[in-house]
Amino acid sequence: MFAAIPLMILPLALYNLAMLGLFGGGVQVLDSQLLSLSMLSGAIWTLSISDVLILVALAVLFFEILKATLNGSGSLINHMLSMLVFVAFLVEFLLVRGAATQTFFILMTIAFIDVVGGFAVSIRSAGRDVSIGL
Repeated sequence: MFAAIPLMILPLALYNLAMLGLFGGGVQVLDSQLLSLSMLSGAIWTLSISDVLILVALAVLFFEILKATLNGSGSLINHMLSMLVFVAFLVEFLLVRGAATQTFFILMTIAFIDVVGGFAVSIRSAGRDVSIGL
């Protein structure tokens, strides 16, 4: 049953918790710097909380695509729920002032790729499972 739950709900929930101020400071807390490294070239590379959130979403996307290759009973439910998560991203991006950021837009795009990629992988793998008796 847990396989049917879309993992992209995790970045959506984390962003909403930040927007509600549970991490302190609202959405602005996502711009705070976590790490700063001096590179060999002399440039300074910085990592912010929003960058980490995007990295988490990309890792989640990887596991969602892996889940799409499974042909279980929860596969169709997972695709429908992933579509609902994307719609939640889209509605929130359009209607909520705190969600109109580049970070949220990238998270929404990752959710869209999850939906399209999940359907494409499922259709492709289901086509290979069908044998025509040749």
